Amino acid sequence: MATIEFKGKEFDVDEDGFITDYKQWSQEWVEYVKEQEGIDELTEEHHLVVKVLQEYYEKNGIAPMVRVLSKLTKMKLKHIYELFPSGPGKGACKMAGLPKPTGCV
Repeated sequence: MATIEFKGKEFDVDEDGFITDYKQWSQEWVEYVKEQEGIDELTEEHHLVVKVLQEYYEKNGIAPMVRVLSKLTKMKLKHIYELFPSGPGKGACKMAGLPKPTGCV
């Protein structure tokens, strides 16, 4: 397990860079992932995707499948990929503080 320090906070991450404890999620983590993803500015749509992912995870213990995420956010899957260049599984779930989704490459 590795540790990332960003803006005075430390985060324990797995080999793929996902935080290992959802309770470590914070605004600093969001800013860190934003930089890693190459996102210039976070919009309300970014925040909506993160919120939906977290709510789904808290209720179900897993991240939603991409089609479910698209339905819950009322966004086309293509648009979610535009918001998160590395995809909803890698980029959006990472930003939301969720574990790496099963089947995510």
